[in-house]
Amino acid sequence: MALKMRKNTVALPPEECPLGTCLSIISSAWAPNVIWYLSKAPRRFSELKADIPEVSSKMLTARLKDLQQHGVISRTVKPTSPPSVEYALTDLGLELVPAIHAIVEVGHKLKKRKDAAAA
Repeated sequence: MALKMRKNTVALPPEECPLGTCLSIISSAWAPNVIWYLSKAPRRFSELKADIPEVSSKMLTARLKDLQQHGVISRTVKPTSPPSVEYALTDLGLELVPAIHAIVEVGHKLKKRKDAAAA
């Protein structure tokens, strides 16, 4: 006997789902890493590149531009000679930090489970 289809009682998501919007930002390549390294203090491009040596300069530049366009980070040109640029999290970007920390914690728990199952 086939199971009866249950009615969905969850409200339909808005046209542009806020969850999807947020996940599209933090799921893009290297975005969580950039947010992580900016969570304590502003960083220059070269510092971020040293923090994340696996990322190419081209990809880091693209990710910084993308995060800036979404309002997650700010870009400030410092009046030094030669001029330097600092990236920092905006208020909106700071709101993503607890979510990134929560994902890291779950990741640690998943890794422990996987290691325990393999042993």
